[in-house]
Amino acid sequence: MELFPVMPLEEWRATKETLHRFAQVVGKVRLAAGVRRNHWWNAPFHVTGRGLTTRPMGQVDGNPIFTIDFDFVGHQLRVAAVDGREVSFPLYGKSVAAFYAETMRTLEELGVHVEIEIPHPFDLPDGERPFAEDVEHATYDPVMATRYWQVLSQVNLVLEEFAADFSGKISPVHHFWHTFDIACTRFSEREIDQGPETDPVTREAYSREVISTGFWFGDDSFPEPAFYSYTAPEPEGLAEEPLRPDAARWVERRGSHLAVLRYADARAAPYPRVAVLEFYESAYRAGARRAGWDAGRLACPGGVTDPVLSA
Repeated sequence: MELFPVMPLEEWRATKETLHRFAQVVGKVRLAAGVRRNHWWNAPFHVTGRGLTTRPMGQVDGNPIFTIDFDFVGHQLRVAAVDGREVSFPLYGKSVAAFYAETMRTLEELGVHVEIEIPHPFDLPDGERPFAEDVEHATYDPVMATRYWQVLSQVNLVLEEFAADFSGKISPVHHFWHTFDIACTRFSEREIDQGPETDPVTREAYSREVISTGFWFGDDSFPEPAFYSYTAPEPEGLAEEPLRPDAARWVERRGSHLAVLRYADARAAPYPRVAVLEFYESAYRAGARRAGWDAGRLACPGGVTDPVLSA
């Protein structure tokens, strides 16, 4: 199939907004039932051959081991227990309220008892409205849902390829239900003191200096899909650094700068995958230079650190 198929935000905005909230329901189950990891690595989803997965959770909290998967081929939510039992229901034809009720009922049927501490969206415009009361978001276009997963799958492998060249501390490639993006983050050892006034989600996510790369599907502030990178905290002069390919640019966003390559520009390149990798590498090099990282020491071309093979 076509690499990076067309994905205009306006064609699937209603479906995206509904799916985003579906994902937040399942993500909050994941937070409640999983083991906490540094920088919230326990929270995101991971791409599968049919959609997204929470990966296994439970056990330490007294629940059976279970997994929740979004199937964007059969358009089902599947909840499976380690004893082989599985319950599924359709993703289409449901409001967020109906999806929330069905998810919680399915968990109970499998003997999973989870209490979501804050059962409403996080950092979305309707953040004060409980999931159980959201009958507004109820659009699910199966064609666009499948394409969303296909784009995630393609970007996932590009990010895996980019991640392979770094030998330092690095996150998995994962899909955040908070911001609905897929990302991979490189870390330095430099600790960042953000102060008690910063919210605890941000303090944990950015307790170390990072250079993050990823892809998002667009939002009201940037209404089109794009590949991105940022360095946090942002070093002085970052936006003066060159980016590749020529279509990439620095964009000011919330008081800092994002390196951005529009999805449309990547699709138009002679070799889209190569263009995206070139972009990620140039943005990383920009952040590493300005922040003083030893990029040479942290490199492992081709994913190899074996001194014999890499000699």
